[in-house]
Amino acid sequence: MNLLQQSLAAKRVLTDDQLLQTAQSIADLQLESGMIPWFEGGHCDPWNHVETAMALDVMGLHQNSHRAYQWLKETQRPDGSWPNYYNSDGSVEDFKLDSNVCAYIGTGLWHHWLCTQDLESLNKFWPMLERAMTWVLGMRLTNGTILWAREENSKPWDYALLTGCSSIRHALISAAKVAEVLKSPKPEWSEAAAKIDEIIRNNRDVFEPKDRWAMDWYYPILSGSLLGDAAKARLEDQFETFVMRDHGVRCVSDEPWITASETAECSMAFAAIGDIDTAQFLLNTTSFHRTSDGSYLTGLVYPDKVVFPANEKSAYTGAAVILAADSLYAISPASRIFRYDESFDL
Repeated sequence: MNLLQQSLAAKRVLTDDQLLQTAQSIADLQLESGMIPWFEGGHCDPWNHVETAMALDVMGLHQNSHRAYQWLKETQRPDGSWPNYYNSDGSVEDFKLDSNVCAYIGTGLWHHWLCTQDLESLNKFWPMLERAMTWVLGMRLTNGTILWAREENSKPWDYALLTGCSSIRHALISAAKVAEVLKSPKPEWSEAAAKIDEIIRNNRDVFEPKDRWAMDWYYPILSGSLLGDAAKARLEDQFETFVMRDHGVRCVSDEPWITASETAECSMAFAAIGDIDTAQFLLNTTSFHRTSDGSYLTGLVYPDKVVFPANEKSAYTGAAVILAADSLYAISPASRIFRYDESFDL
């Protein structure tokens, strides 16, 4: 890191009160149905919906989080999947079925349990989780990768994504932990995650090339597939490609588009391997996106700091910042869900 980056890493810039304000800005978006749209009048996808529910739990807004999971329970299709996007009125905007989107409930419910120890809710949501994981594994190829998506009532697309499979890996392990708590063991979920790990560690060429995207860089570390020296080497190798000076993480390598959500997630990836200085530096750069009500601008284009999409403040961006802060500052009982640097148990 250069001197300016070191100064940004030197101190914590987000207080608990500020993080609670961010959580409240997310809760204020929640609809009567329990759905949390990206922004007022915007759409919702189940993956980011889970992420916002997790952030609410971190900051103690457990009732809001429970309502978010209840909405997922009520909208899940009989086969265990969810469409990719919902409109604010509850109608489906995009019927595509994305394996990673449908899997993330595994990470979410394990996180909810760690934060609340609410066994009654865990039991209530268990059938939803079991159906979702069954559907996701129905998208699995013989080599162990999970196909990205399919259109409704159509065959799956013919390729898997590194970011998607990394996230699914974490969701499968988390879901297996839920199963253990409920004394309904699902060893096949852990076995499927282990197979994904093997491929990510040894044969990443099987994934559709997405090297331009920052998430493909850091997600294998954030998810726990790559550990130790392999994780450190991957993060170091492309740091200069994706981290733009003192501004944060580019969402794509060839544009000056800094997104606070990718920056916060990348912070978690560095925290995952114990590089706390770099993690705090990255989290602190998200302060450039923070607005007066605690919400966060989705992206900024440098050097002129043009807001993109225009004037957009997104719930999932604030949620990612909260989760990154929790990973660094141990705000909640679930703070180590993305940490692998010491004795670690999901």
